[in-house]
Amino acid sequence: MGYLKAKRLIDIVFSFLALIILSPVFLILIIAIKVDSKGPVLFKQKRVGIHKRHFNILKFRTMRIDTPKDCPTHLLENPDQWITKVGKFLRKTSLDELPQIWNIFVGQMSIIGPRPALWNQYDLIDERDKYGANDIRPGLTGWAQINGRDELPIEVKAKLDGEYVKKMGFKMDIKCFFGTIVSVLKHDGVVEGGTGKMQKDEVASTKETISG
Repeated sequence: MGYLKAKRLIDIVFSFLALIILSPVFLILIIAIKVDSKGPVLFKQKRVGIHKRHFNILKFRTMRIDTPKDCPTHLLENPDQWITKVGKFLRKTSLDELPQIWNIFVGQMSIIGPRPALWNQYDLIDERDKYGANDIRPGLTGWAQINGRDELPIEVKAKLDGEYVKKMGFKMDIKCFFGTIVSVLKHDGVVEGGTGKMQKDEVASTKETISG
């Protein structure tokens, strides 16, 4: 419990500083999104938070506003046609995730933790229950993210989330943080329109669904 309090303090301090330092980046991306396509800058999506409470995760919009509603990216025919030019860049660099810094600041998420599941991703939620991974704040990135990301099947992803819960501590969070930087730079484990080579028919937990 001691580390959880320290972890929350770290989240507050670093997310606050990030919001200030990255404000010019936010402004540039907001302008780019508005110039590139019609529609809102942000989109909200219902996700599963700590103790399975629902919250709205924030992302920069990467898809056209005429994308079929309530349809996961991997179920769309030719998903690339729905992604905007700026959206492709945002997804490739993971910059579409930046608004989640606000989710972290207000306590809905943590910097490090299991990626929040979609509200209807019942298989992943049930698997995480086995490991207590639903009882901590979900993260911007985590142990599963640097060990396969979209390529992981549900069972393996949940098991890795469980390993994080078991080993959670400052050393583990540092390992996840720097591992994420390496993964983003190498573009590891990202498979557009699905969960990748290992399990293409599973619902992608980190891809955008247009909900109006």
